[in-house]
Amino acid sequence: MTEILMPAMGESIHEATVLTWLKKPGDHVEIDEPLLEVATDKVDTEIPSTYTGILKEILIQEGQVAVIGKPICRVESSEAAPAGENPQPPAPDENSSPEEIASYLESNVNSAAASLGPRFETPVTQGRYYSPLVLTICEKEGISMEELNAISGTGAEGRVTKNDILDYVANRPAQSTASATPPPPTTTPSQTPKAMSNGNVEIIEMDRMRKIIAERMVDSKRVAPHVSSFVETDMTTISRWRDRMKVQFQKEYGENLTYTPLLIEAVVKAIKDFPMINSSVEGDKILVKKAVNVGMAVALPSGNLIVPVIHHADQYNLVGLTKKINDLTKRARENKLKAEDLADGTYTVSNIGSFGNIMGTPIILQPQVAIMAFGVIQKKPAVLETPEGDVIAIRQKMFISHSYDHRIVDGSLGGQFVKRVSDYLENFDSDRKLI
Repeated sequence: MTEILMPAMGESIHEATVLTWLKKPGDHVEIDEPLLEVATDKVDTEIPSTYTGILKEILIQEGQVAVIGKPICRVESSEAAPAGENPQPPAPDENSSPEEIASYLESNVNSAAASLGPRFETPVTQGRYYSPLVLTICEKEGISMEELNAISGTGAEGRVTKNDILDYVANRPAQSTASATPPPPTTTPSQTPKAMSNGNVEIIEMDRMRKIIAERMVDSKRVAPHVSSFVETDMTTISRWRDRMKVQFQKEYGENLTYTPLLIEAVVKAIKDFPMINSSVEGDKILVKKAVNVGMAVALPSGNLIVPVIHHADQYNLVGLTKKINDLTKRARENKLKAEDLADGTYTVSNIGSFGNIMGTPIILQPQVAIMAFGVIQKKPAVLETPEGDVIAIRQKMFISHSYDHRIVDGSLGGQFVKRVSDYLENFDSDRKLI
């Protein structure tokens, strides 16, 4: 008998809550096959099996906390089943062949359906197969078989995948929600918070991610005395360069060239100039980080916020940085980030200009000591100095906001840092090549 341990999920993650077991005792599991889904304070993710064999015992039940490095289940790692036992074949997933599905259903259909409650008497209806995970989500969200049968699937042969059912839950028609069984308090990041009416007041229950965000923001304000500095930056040169190069960039690299990689590039250069800004506090010690891991705040369709991390951002050129940012942003909005995508950030930026905001005072993401927000780029009249004298011209202007932890970052460092970022942006080379 072999114990499977809860794997490491990042330097700052010490435990995770078990959301769903994708296998049950008696099931055959392959190495690297998903065993369960867990939730940390950063992301929901699947945990794969580290052995091939028969799942014998689940040690951490759904809703309980699994500690990193501690056992979560036991597996009989022999390829052959022990004498006297008739193990079940592997549960099919969205990529299983019809033959594999038929074999599984022949021996498992009754027990699988019974475990999911009376509304799901069989995982096959109207010629469609539904995975146990999909059915479990339906059970928890009060989705009837009639509703499930009407959902268009994106999996093989039109099967409904996990992402299909979660997208349906997030955008579920009001008439279906009203007649369905009320969902439980715990929700995934892609689900819409449950709303209740109390007279003239609408009461919306926070989803799990919103609760975590609220807790982290309050903790950060409690821990770190926040101070903010602001500069107004002339983005005219960089804006004209981007307008001129974005079509070529798309043709050559198949990526959209947004302002974000250009802004983060300037931040990375400034961090190299002021390494103390890339630090954290531990007791009365300052930990200056050698790795430059820049987190970027991404707004999710649910209205929540998540901060994927560009690890070793100083090692990318502009093309690589753009590809990395676009990939992280896409996977964040599709709820496909992994735990390592959110771990070990050393400095964070937020592009609030994408919401039309002029400036803001962002809250530091602990245990970091600073965060920067970029406002909207706007055309403004500005005074320019020329050899012939001062003139008024139309320029592209942007405010940069810098919040920092006054325990170790004084106004001098905090102010110089944001000014240095501004200088790098204003002095952008208008003749720069893509590579």
